[in-house]
Amino acid sequence: MIRVCIADDQGMVRAGLRSLVDSEPDLQVVGEAADGREAVRLVGQLDPDVVLMDIRMPVLDGVSATQELTASGHRARVLMLTTYDMDEYLFSALRAGAAGFLLKDCSAEELCSGVRTVAAGEGMLAQAATTKLITEFARTSGADRRKTALLGQLTERERAVLALMAREGGTNAEIARQLYIAPATVKSHVASILSKLELRDRVQAVIFAFESGLAG
Repeated sequence: MIRVCIADDQGMVRAGLRSLVDSEPDLQVVGEAADGREAVRLVGQLDPDVVLMDIRMPVLDGVSATQELTASGHRARVLMLTTYDMDEYLFSALRAGAAGFLLKDCSAEELCSGVRTVAAGEGMLAQAATTKLITEFARTSGADRRKTALLGQLTERERAVLALMAREGGTNAEIARQLYIAPATVKSHVASILSKLELRDRVQAVIFAFESGLAG
């Protein structure tokens, strides 16, 4: 069972999300928060697998709440919720440790699939809007010497895997098909990439790839 917390300042939105999530046999809402501060507290108490986090909330916004959860080392995966796919705060949320984002007008199927995806550690990287967002904000940041040095630690195969993660947003299985290798081998490469680049997850790896120019 995947345990979910919902953080949104609108009661009707929380109720709608709870209804959709709880309708799935493998998903369960274990808590609701009306602001980011309450969300951080609930996550510490309830230990959910996934947090559906509104990006704009009173007291503490979704970006700051995500930063606190990441800094605390909590295992919960954060899936941001927003009204606009080019929300100015989304890139900051992804850099803070969010596993991806969904638009609030997404379908029930997309919502539940997104929860399962981030719970499995894959990240919401397949959506064109996510890649578009990362590309737009990373375009002006440029590569620094540290990123260049870290990138130089990767093998040729690892660089290929990272480039496909960024450009295509593919799952391990999809990357394996393109490189003609086993999904387990891709999984091993991804783990090595995250370790060498000192990154938390796949979303952070995609951001790194764009910022370092590998996916440019």
